Amino acid sequence: MSDEKKQYVSTRNACKLCSPLGACFAMRGIEGCIPLIHGSQGCATYIRRYGISHFREPIDIASSNFVEATAIFGGRDNLYTALDNVTRQYTPTAIGVTSTCLSETIGENVPMYLHSYLKERGEGKCGVAGQAPPVFYASTPSYRGTHMDGFHEAIVSAVKALADPALKRGGERINLISGFVSAEDIRELHRLLALYGKEYTLLPDYSETLDGGTWEDYQKLPAGGTPIEAIRRMGEAAGTIYLGKAVPEDNAGSYLEKTCGVPAAFTDLPIGIEKTDEFFRLLTELTGYPLPAVCEKERNRLIDAYIDGHKYCSGKKAILYGEEDFVAAMASFLDEIGVVPILAATGAANDKFASRVGENLRNTKAKVTVRDDTDFSSVLEMAEAEKADFVIGNSKGYYLARNLGIPMVRCGFPIHDRIGGHRILHLGYRGALNLFERICNALMEASQNAAPSGWTYI
Repeated sequence: MSDEKKQYVSTRNACKLCSPLGACFAMRGIEGCIPLIHGSQGCATYIRRYGISHFREPIDIASSNFVEATAIFGGRDNLYTALDNVTRQYTPTAIGVTSTCLSETIGENVPMYLHSYLKERGEGKCGVAGQAPPVFYASTPSYRGTHMDGFHEAIVSAVKALADPALKRGGERINLISGFVSAEDIRELHRLLALYGKEYTLLPDYSETLDGGTWEDYQKLPAGGTPIEAIRRMGEAAGTIYLGKAVPEDNAGSYLEKTCGVPAAFTDLPIGIEKTDEFFRLLTELTGYPLPAVCEKERNRLIDAYIDGHKYCSGKKAILYGEEDFVAAMASFLDEIGVVPILAATGAANDKFASRVGENLRNTKAKVTVRDDTDFSSVLEMAEAEKADFVIGNSKGYYLARNLGIPMVRCGFPIHDRIGGHRILHLGYRGALNLFERICNALMEASQNAAPSGWTYI
């Protein structure tokens, strides 16, 4: 009977999110771009809810508003009406269209629809009567992949539509394509790139569009985002650094390399000393400039912090989960501070995930369980057999910590149950310092709470 209970074929509390969700947030990282979901209103509402709960900002996401008749007869007319309405009401610089399970299942030929639409309207500058802004399309059925697949698909679709293919490598510009990181991480990447004194394109950039200041008057499209002109010039860059290795074969970096001759380097998210060192090495190769002095000081300060807090985290065991690139980079970081990630999990399906995590565990000698294509219920079952000291990941896994009775260190996406989740710094030496202190403090607080009398000095 007990064996029968464990024979599950369905996903129970998925360790991933839907593909169009990732696409919409990438699109919000382009200046003046509005995402338009070709599907039901419920899909747009779900994504808005997730975004508002994490970023604590109003997020407009348009929809072609499928209904029963649309699902039967097709949604071309709905899409045309939605594009007209969005152009008139928002005056966007670009419109990013994403598909959904429903539109993909009924076989909507969205590229053909958009070709016909732009031919009728005439693609041109926003605000010009009878003309449409640039429109690009990302195929993002939720039943295929995760939110990260949608994120990367939106980026390559935008680059194909907006970058000038006639430009060729030859300038000193830098292209940096980011993974799905926090708004604070994006601002940190801006700071680090500015230290090298070269022109650059950072895509996507939702550091202001999804984390801006308060307004006197409501803004339909908040200021900020990667400028369209910066995307247009990506083909003349000296090189592209892509933060992430779990990317599709058809990606923006490879496209620019094939089309414009711009070499692309794919690297782990710069979390921890080793991965951040690699990131700066790539920047040095592109610019010819050494590590900036301020970054050298930040690195030394981080090493000093590792020494100060080593006794609190060394030998501790963690349950780690999230997106592939996040988990792989975090595993490396935990390994270098002496923490053993005894269980590393992701909802994405990738048979190379286990070997990738294993390669990043240079110091860990203990047995580590690595699972791809899993869910939180399965993670909890596996975790109950382990004696972990803490859980690290987004708020969807909070019930792991609650059921196991151990502390949780929140990071990644989404974070719904705390304020400031979108301002957690993960990247660079400063990000590693922030994460290290969060981990040490969580473990110290757990020790205090477990002590009969408590301590004020540890």
